[in-house]
Order: sequence, then C-alpha cells, then structure tokens
Amino acid sequence: MDKYSFLNTAHTSFFAELYDQYLINPDSVEPSWRAFFQGFDFGMESALDEAGISSQETTVTLPSGEKIEVPESFHKEFQVVRLIDGYRSRGHLFTKTNPVRERRKYSPTLAIENFGLSEADLDTVFNAGEIIDIGATSLRNIILHLQKIYCDAIGVEYMYIRHPERVQWIQNWLNVNSNHPNFNPDRKKYILRKLNQAVSF
Repeated sequence: MDKYSFLNTAHTSFFAELYDQYLINPDSVEPSWRAFFQGFDFGMESALDEAGISSQETTVTLPSGEKIEVPESFHKEFQVVRLIDGYRSRGHLFTKTNPVRERRKYSPTLAIENFGLSEADLDTVFNAGEIIDIGATSLRNIILHLQKIYCDAIGVEYMYIRHPERVQWIQNWLNVNSNHPNFNPDRKKYILRKLNQAVSF
C-alpha cells in the first residue's frame, strides 16, 4: 500500500502543523516527510515561476522520482502555511513604521497570488489558522491576523534565528497579543525611557 495513501482520509490540521514545523526546521521531521515537503516546495516554486498564477497541480514529485497524489484540500492548506511563513519571514518589510511617507517597494510582495492562492479562496476555511492560534477560520481572517502581527506599526524580524525553540517562543508570544501588548501608562514610560537611553548610548 502507498505509504502516503492515508492523506486522503487524514485531518488536514495535523499535516498543516507538520509542514509548519518543517519550514521552521526541516531536520525536525522524519526523513520521509522531509522528502515529501521538499517535493511539494519544489513543485510549488516551479509552477509559480512558470505560470505566475495559482497552481492547480496536486502531484508531488519526491527527490527519489516517486510521484504522490495530494488531495486538493491538503494542497491548499500547505499553500496557506507557506503564506503564514511568508509573513513571518518578510512581514517586517511591509510595516507601517513611518507615518510621513510610504516604505520602499519590496518584491516579491505578500500578495496571495505569490503563494498559489486567489481571491476565490478568501472565504474558504483553513485549519492552518490553528498554527497562529486562531483556530480553523477563513483565509481572509488569517490574512487580517497576520497583517496585524507582522505588518502594522511594529516590525518583527526573527526567522533568521537558528534555534527552533527560540523561534517557537517568539511566535507563541506574538500570537498571545497579536503583537499589540496592552501596557499601562507607567510601563509605556519605562519602555520609552529605555529606548531613549539606548539611542543616546
């Protein structure tokens, strides 16, 4: 029996979380799954490079050459996980940190089309929302949540860190308050004082 055949009956949330784990640290997943996700990534990047639009290809070619049929529901979930990873990796480039003028333009953007998704997917519910602690929800809500965390007035750049446990700690902290901590006035004054000290140093 095909060892990946259970994809047709398994719950997508488990594999969305597994793929997220792979994106953070490829060595943290079993070799067979690492090969599977490598094949998926290669297929996605090739399709987007060639077509520049949403890919409907649901076949994953493993490094060994073996071809695996992936249910479309899984394919879409993985694309949403890639979108989440995109915000984590590049969201700081699109923050609103300067109220006077727009930021310089960076490419590629975080447009959903760059992740094999389209406007037709915006109201589809994806289990990938569980990765960012908002549960299964629409792609529209996932994007709004990601923009609030990564593209608002505070930029966060941390995916370069090579310690997965530290990356996970930061992600958990950001998910708790959507990167909008509710400090009291005294705490805000303390933070401002420390920032001024750092600048003057």
